[in-house]
Amino acid sequence: MRAIVTVIGKDKVGIIAAISNILANCNVNILDISQTTMQDVFTMIMLVDISAMCVPFSELSEQLEKKGVELGLSVKIQHEDIFNSMHQI
Repeated sequence: MRAIVTVIGKDKVGIIAAISNILANCNVNILDISQTTMQDVFTMIMLVDISAMCVPFSELSEQLEKKGVELGLSVKIQHEDIFNSMHQI
């Protein structure tokens, strides 16, 4: 099973490390990552494999959102099928 992690906010050192650390601690594998900085706005989308995750999805979501608040970022995770449904034309 796969999920999409989105991160948006003011660029600063350590964003990728902070999010990746949470994912690693929860046994979530990063399959693909795209990130860019526009002016001083950081944006990142990660495709992750949650099939071997060692915590409930809701707990992972809470951890990511909490880290986002600490860093002044918006951090969200969605199951891939929900993400795809929301972004279909």
